[in-house]
Amino acid sequence: MIELITLENYCNQLLAADSFDDYCPNGIQVEAGTTVGKLMVGVTASQALIDAAAEWGADALLVHHGYFWKGEPQPLRGIKGQRIATLYRQGISLLAYHLPLDAHEAFGNNRQLGNHLGLPQAEASTAGQGLVWTAEFAQPQSPQTLNAKLAEVLGREPLHIRAERPQIKRLGWCTGAAQGYIDQAAALGLDAYISGEVSEPTVHLARELDIHYFAAGHHATERYGVEALGRHLAERHQLEWRFCDIENPV
Repeated sequence: MIELITLENYCNQLLAADSFDDYCPNGIQVEAGTTVGKLMVGVTASQALIDAAAEWGADALLVHHGYFWKGEPQPLRGIKGQRIATLYRQGISLLAYHLPLDAHEAFGNNRQLGNHLGLPQAEASTAGQGLVWTAEFAQPQSPQTLNAKLAEVLGREPLHIRAERPQIKRLGWCTGAAQGYIDQAAALGLDAYISGEVSEPTVHLARELDIHYFAAGHHATERYGVEALGRHLAERHQLEWRFCDIENPV
């Protein structure tokens, strides 16, 4: 058991949360209790995840995608109102970490994706405010081999926008909705770039930049960071914890 505010302070310091100009507040977003003994962890604070946390008897929910994003309506009504009402009724506090969890050198989404791809030597580059990570294969890989590896690791077939170059030596990635960094990835001289999502203009950019682009899934690429953080918090603070993966094909 740990005080909720103590858990938040630890996470804020660990993830350097105050150093990010983020699209949402990081830390406690809903304070529905004062202590945490059971911690549920998941990617997005959807109603399905909240209901799973309530059924398990969680005291707090830790997510990557929480609430109160810039530009969204402020009133607590409709779907957002229902979600937050459920948290208060069930006494479940909500903690969310967005960019700090993408960037962290040990528990971040980008680090964890590199680890799962068998690239522990990966490191943050200067591109994308340091959110684009890079690594080199010991031996060049065919695009088909990388595509198969992503499908195996993430449990979904990525959308591969092909380049002319036949092999991949230098690889870059940024999890989630980071297709906008493809220009910076190409400027780094990378052979391939992985992110979560793709749009119509990105297809043309990838082809004209001659860089392999893999849209591997927003949810899928950001599944491992929050799980790693939850495991660390449970071990350090002797919490009961559970990772709940709500399936999302996007």
